[in-house]
Amino acid sequence: MPLVTYAQTRPFAAQIKQDVTQRIMPPWFADPCCGHFSNDPSLTAKEISTLAAWVDAGAPAGNPSDAPPPRHWAAGWMIPQPDDIIRMPVPVSIPGSGDVEYTYEIVPTHFTKDEWVQLSEIRPSSRANVHHAVVYVRPPNSKWLQHAPVGVPFTASSLANPQDQRDAKWTDAEILLVYAPGSSPDHWPPGMAKFIPAGSDLVFQMHYITKGRATTDQTSVGLVFAKQSPTKRVLTLQLTNDWFVIPPDDPNYRAEVHGTIPNDCLLLSFFPHLHLRGKEFEYNIIRPNGTPEGAVQTLLRVHYNFYWQLSYRLAQPIFLKAGTELQAVAWWDNSKDNPHNPDPSVAVRWGDQTYDEMMVGFFDVAVPASVDKRHFFIRSARTGGQ
Repeated sequence: MPLVTYAQTRPFAAQIKQDVTQRIMPPWFADPCCGHFSNDPSLTAKEISTLAAWVDAGAPAGNPSDAPPPRHWAAGWMIPQPDDIIRMPVPVSIPGSGDVEYTYEIVPTHFTKDEWVQLSEIRPSSRANVHHAVVYVRPPNSKWLQHAPVGVPFTASSLANPQDQRDAKWTDAEILLVYAPGSSPDHWPPGMAKFIPAGSDLVFQMHYITKGRATTDQTSVGLVFAKQSPTKRVLTLQLTNDWFVIPPDDPNYRAEVHGTIPNDCLLLSFFPHLHLRGKEFEYNIIRPNGTPEGAVQTLLRVHYNFYWQLSYRLAQPIFLKAGTELQAVAWWDNSKDNPHNPDPSVAVRWGDQTYDEMMVGFFDVAVPASVDKRHFFIRSARTGGQ
């Protein structure tokens, strides 16, 4: 519901008091034990008491003459009016029931020059049916999905070429943006941006869920370009564990994954992704034994909520030296006490559908503007490893 004007807000006064005093709203799931984040919307104790006192007093209206001037929002967007909007040309038909295979749509940008993207936002037209969306950048001359159709929806099983079928299940292409329920747009600091080369395509990967009636979706992405060429390029990377097996009725199953940073970078933000059994997610730096900082430095601990999949943006970026070891840890509740659990009686593995599970620890880093993802992963002799 909109809460922009007094008339819109007043009917929800009692619910507002309840939700803010219980810290259900604004949504924020980072444990205060670890890290400081620039997008933390948490209310102070004084702000909460002010709202509660207003409700207890009957939620009176203020003096209209004291109100600030109305805000002007870009129609339909949480970012300023986009410089460009790229929409899937053909709507995707979503059935009323059953599983839906990951759906792709390749969309040419027709960019005649390189573009640096300062802000971006994915906007589904049928938000209730989108489990997640990832928009990838496919530069000119890329061989990824090279035989797949352009401008129309397709799935891996609809492709005739075996390599294209494999490409639809795995890629190392650069990620422009990730969307999941509750997620917010990307907004990079001055001097940092995502890069889209001239002549690139955007590849929309859409995971749809059915909601009882047939519908369509035509997702778009809004782009705001940097006004000046940045000095830093933002890359979205990930730590993924796809080999876990969660036992039936296990209320606190734990899995982890490690990786080392191939080159120096600035760590900017995190975006953890689990499914309905997700309970907690943690990002750590693992330091060699005997270092003054201790063996483990926890950067973020999230009490996971599938319906509010948030980005957590560090208030101060952290310099990561080449060879730094990152760890992601996840916990799941596969018991009957989890009200969102599709079936506590089964063992759960990695899978595409919502009743399966995933473990992906997305994180964003800034590197020199001239370094793309492929070159970032070229390790020097001094870093070595995988």
